Amino acid sequence: MIAARVISNVLQDGKSLNTALDNALLSVESTKDKAFIQALCYGVCRYFYRLSFILNELLDKPIKDSEINALALVGLYQLNYMRVKQHAAVSETVLAAKKKPWAKSLVNALLRTYLRQQGVLEQKADENVAASVSHPVWLLRQIEIDWPERSSQILEANNRQPPMVLRVNLALNSRDQYLQSLSDHELAAKTVSFCESSLILSRPVPVELLPGFEQGHVSVQDTAAQLAASLLDVQVGQRVLDVCAAPGGKTVHILESQPHLKELVAIDIDEARLSRVQENLLRSNVSAQLIVGDAAKPKDWWDGQLFDRILLDAPCSALGVIRRHPDIKILRKPDDIKALQLLQKSILAATWPLLSSGGLLLYATCSILKQENEEQIMGFLAMHADAFEVPIDATWGNAAQRGRQILTGDSEMDGFYYALIKKS
Repeated sequence: MIAARVISNVLQDGKSLNTALDNALLSVESTKDKAFIQALCYGVCRYFYRLSFILNELLDKPIKDSEINALALVGLYQLNYMRVKQHAAVSETVLAAKKKPWAKSLVNALLRTYLRQQGVLEQKADENVAASVSHPVWLLRQIEIDWPERSSQILEANNRQPPMVLRVNLALNSRDQYLQSLSDHELAAKTVSFCESSLILSRPVPVELLPGFEQGHVSVQDTAAQLAASLLDVQVGQRVLDVCAAPGGKTVHILESQPHLKELVAIDIDEARLSRVQENLLRSNVSAQLIVGDAAKPKDWWDGQLFDRILLDAPCSALGVIRRHPDIKILRKPDDIKALQLLQKSILAATWPLLSSGGLLLYATCSILKQENEEQIMGFLAMHADAFEVPIDATWGNAAQRGRQILTGDSEMDGFYYALIKKS
């Protein structure tokens, strides 16, 4: 029932899956049970639109109790996507409803009817627009508009489990040295040709099993996010601003790549999330000035000294990281995109005056939507005569009208966007 409560928190209360899971797993002691509950919750969110369609086909009327509705989805997910024996999946799901006797017979009937009619129900799901790809219709249509030739690949990638990717701290060890250290611990990984710090594990493992993790020898970060530090090209003695810095992966990477900066200032509007930046800094034994503040209102926190480099990891729809956060498909709404565009525009305009002449600003999002990415940068360049795009010449991603776009699944990466802008 724990998994059902988590799913209900997401569907009914609009909580993020991570937050709901973290709270729910506090009462679970078994590592094996935690992993199973997590697999159920991620799986139901990943295939929610398909599972929900099938459940509605089985019902005469909607289930008003949100936890029982979520429990039915959990049962359907086990029957279709997990290596759980059918009788065990049915009996355990029914047992989970024991505190609500009226629901036991309903859940039992639903799951057994599904098993009898599975072929027909799955075929109906295949013929439904949203259910066939397990995405909301608005998002499916937007992806088709932006990437007509790649839409099916993006949708498929969104529904796959992502790899666990490591960023080796090259200030402490070479990638080959750390690869050997993994091998010594019977952990297999492969390198990424275009990113010298990246290793992709053959299977996910708890971070405590990674050699040297607590000592800052390695961090968990997708390859796409690791590209920021090299693109920013920070030099000795420079002053760097990291805007919207939490949770701090890119902050730490910049400091690892250039330990002789004059200063790195990291700002985020969320104090709780900024504390995670501090945790990452401490683990990696690097330091930065952390400021809680609104990036769109620098007059409230800026000391008046210009920056040589600015990383703006802009607030975005996060549609490029759906495979890591499948609840985004459920929680994100069409109206969110316009609001995010306005916020991005506001932060870009507010941040630009903080950059010194000849300085570089790297705009980044984990979105695949053109409105948040190349169209945002085209609009910014049109409004600022002293801003010039620096083309990104790379073997990864795709050249956009402005900047460079990585689509979800490209070279096993998350969806990401970068644009490099120089001030004249």
